[in-house]
Amino acid sequence: MIHPIYMTALRRPDLVAAHLRNHVELVKKELGDAGRSVAYKAAGAVVALVALMLALGLTGIALMLGALHGSFHWTLVAVPGVAWLLTGVGAMVAMKSSVRDDVQDVKDELEADFAVLRTVKEARRGH
Repeated sequence: MIHPIYMTALRRPDLVAAHLRNHVELVKKELGDAGRSVAYKAAGAVVALVALMLALGLTGIALMLGALHGSFHWTLVAVPGVAWLLTGVGAMVAMKSSVRDDVQDVKDELEADFAVLRTVKEARRGH
């Protein structure tokens, strides 16, 4: 006796084709999302590195100006502070991980399909 899943696949191959097409679309979507995520991470890393170099330079200049004039002015903290803030934001964007979650969704879908096929295989052995 043929298992109902196999009978359905034989009688309605369009369902199998639609299921496979949906898997392909899911993988395409996840690859596109992963590509965008990598691009955002690269942009965040570039921003963080450029802002870090700028922040270090501006901090050094602020320290020298503060020592030279012997007085405190709020711009000596605010200007390098903005660069340090940009460094932090760029680093957070660069370190954000979202690709792993997307890949896990695809793996979960495929594992569910394989679980159904294992169940069918075990049911056939039992008969």
